[in-house]
Amino acid sequence: MLELKYSLVIEATRDPDFFGFYSPDIEGFSGVGHSIEDCVYKAKWGMLDHVSLLRERGLSVPPENKNPKIIIQNEEKPVAA
Repeated sequence: MLELKYSLVIEATRDPDFFGFYSPDIEGFSGVGHSIEDCVYKAKWGMLDHVSLLRERGLSVPPENKNPKIIIQNEEKPVAA
């Protein structure tokens, strides 16, 4: 069972040992990992730390997602203007 309180998006890159991740529920939260499992582990603890820091600074904390999801996808490339 996943113990995440917010959704997580993990993006695969061209490097098979490098993944990026972020939460669409928490503005400014992102990180990197060396595997999908590493990203989930880092995100679980990173989200707790991030929310704690928001509270310490008196900033708005997003409500917990009642049905958080983990989405694994290829890295999105920026569209040239």
